[in-house]
Amino acid sequence: MIKNYWSKGPRQKKIVVILSIITLALLFFLRDDYQPALLFVRKFIFIILLCFTILFFSLRTFRKSASTGKRIGILVFLTVFFAVVYYVGWNLKFYDYMKTYNVYNSLQRIEIVELPLTQNERIQPLRNIFSMANESVGETKDVSLPHLVRVDGHNQWTMAIQPTEKYVWQGIKDNTEEVFSVSSTTPFPRFSSENRIPVTFSIGESLKFSRNTYNAVVQRLNPWMLFNYEPSDTYYMKNDKGAWVQVVSLIKWKGFFFPYPTFGGVMVVENGEHDFNDYLERITIGKGIFISPDEMKNYEYLTKQNTLSEKVSRLQAESLKFLGGFRDPLPWNMKTAVKIPDLPDDQNQQPFVTDFDFSDTKTGAFSGLYHWFGLEPVGDERTSLTFSVFIPADGTDKLYYYDHASKKQGYAGVSAMPLKVIESRKEYDWSANKPVEFRPYIKNIAGKKRMFFLSTISAIKKENAQFDGSATPDLALIDSEYRDVIWIDAKKPSTWNEEVYIQLNEAWRASENGNIYFEKEQTILEKNKSILDSIKLISKKELDSKKIKALQKKIDSIKMN
Repeated sequence: MIKNYWSKGPRQKKIVVILSIITLALLFFLRDDYQPALLFVRKFIFIILLCFTILFFSLRTFRKSASTGKRIGILVFLTVFFAVVYYVGWNLKFYDYMKTYNVYNSLQRIEIVELPLTQNERIQPLRNIFSMANESVGETKDVSLPHLVRVDGHNQWTMAIQPTEKYVWQGIKDNTEEVFSVSSTTPFPRFSSENRIPVTFSIGESLKFSRNTYNAVVQRLNPWMLFNYEPSDTYYMKNDKGAWVQVVSLIKWKGFFFPYPTFGGVMVVENGEHDFNDYLERITIGKGIFISPDEMKNYEYLTKQNTLSEKVSRLQAESLKFLGGFRDPLPWNMKTAVKIPDLPDDQNQQPFVTDFDFSDTKTGAFSGLYHWFGLEPVGDERTSLTFSVFIPADGTDKLYYYDHASKKQGYAGVSAMPLKVIESRKEYDWSANKPVEFRPYIKNIAGKKRMFFLSTISAIKKENAQFDGSATPDLALIDSEYRDVIWIDAKKPSTWNEEVYIQLNEAWRASENGNIYFEKEQTILEKNKSILDSIKLISKKELDSKKIKALQKKIDSIKMN
């Protein structure tokens, strides 16, 4: 058709050339708008090719056939085929099943025989931080979703103070000009000037058109990457020069038969103001410096950091359901099938980014930030802790897991925790308060590593059902083995282990007869007590001796007189 139109004359040729140039320009400048369609084709390429192949040959046979019965048979076949593809692939989630199986086969899985200790416990849950940050900004500002990252060697909640999405004009003309950086280990998160860092980004998560982070990063991708990569979470952190940068986590899709997502590296966007040169760069080649997973080890600020997309880590953790084989998660097996428990009242689901110390586990794993999952059996009525999964938050191609089930530890999982907290404090108004984010708390107490779940009690705003944070929240530790709840002081983290020991040592002593630590502990306590008593006794004797000597001197002086 275009060839015939081209041959009609010079005017038609000119129109074809102009339309071609406009089409190419639109394809070039608007690639961030149609990239989701390219990703859709990439994700379902095998299914799409299979369906089009079946459809092509069936319709060709249909057109060549003169028999009405054969034509009806072809139409029935196509209807049944596409119905089966939809029912099995989407309704029964067979496509997701195969995608997760491919993830399982691609993982470097390492079973550990000893749990790592937790360190630098974060006190406030993510949604509390988010609500308190929003309380500290004005009408024309929004706060991006907080992320736990490492800044200057400390774990910090960082988030951008950006133009609000409610007013479109703000997102067109304004910059992102400040970043919150709040300590995660303090019960008193302060959003005042010293934690409000002045830094300007010409692109942001709430900005419009080419200034939007997603759009600018997609524009930076080359044609091959447009089909295989997608931007995910945006983190704010300092680079090796001490300058604040945006780090956008990338998801890379691999495979032809049932493609699956993996960590694809990061795109680093440096700070800077919006100007004309910046505008030209954004609409032509986009913004950001691509750093592949293999290159990230060359950047210290990206190692042991939190840059992994939670979409990827959730699928990696879920893939452990195939430890019993390809057929085990099928409905008639389910021997080792597991799930990620999502609590309906918790507005931040797993993974929980946690700081772990692997130094005494002899695994070679680094100590730092990990995405932690507590996997449980698939049945709703089963709430035992089956696996603890530790996925390096910096995208390192490894997955560490601890098998609680095979060791028959009988630990209670995350799903069992809310009711235990509620039952321990019946005087609370639990319709207005919720125990949230049951993250792991693993410590050496009374001679062995013990696993607890640390939970924060959050209030709920009635008007929008959002969690409302408190500077001094109530905290609870739940022993996953003994199921007891210990209420601890958020302002005194150094006393938590002591409070746990005071409440549970008698229960441990009664059930752990073989644990000689208690004998040693008792002996130490007794020795300390006896030493104190001796000191008191000696002090009393010395005092009495001094009094006697003084009286004796007085008596001697009276006699001499």
